[in-house]
Amino acid sequence: MTRILTGGLGRTDVAHLVQQLAPDGIDVAESSDMDAASELRSGRADYYLGTCHTGAGASLGVLVGVLGSGACHTFGRAVPRDDQVAALLAAGVRVFGFAVDRIDAVAPVIVRAVADAHGTPGLRVT
Repeated sequence: MTRILTGGLGRTDVAHLVQQLAPDGIDVAESSDMDAASELRSGRADYYLGTCHTGAGASLGVLVGVLGSGACHTFGRAVPRDDQVAALLAAGVRVFGFAVDRIDAVAPVIVRAVADAHGTPGLRVT
């Protein structure tokens, strides 16, 4: 089971979208950034999707401090391509930040890449 935590301003919206999209084998839960850092460090969670107004600050601040910058990436207000997210996952990135007004565009790309990386491809809704 792959576990994705969501946090920040849009955590509820991201969690609902991930629940709708994710194939079987991917679990999602809302979290605070502090709890997410602990869950990720201990291996009880696999990924964190954080949102704030810009996608570059509050969405990842605590996680960068606890897990290090190599485990975290912000898309800010940009919408990534599938291959960009796949490359980040392959490089060990597990924490993603993005702007709250980009949830509908960014979250599906990340969920699709996570599902593909874990051998559970096939989003429920595109």
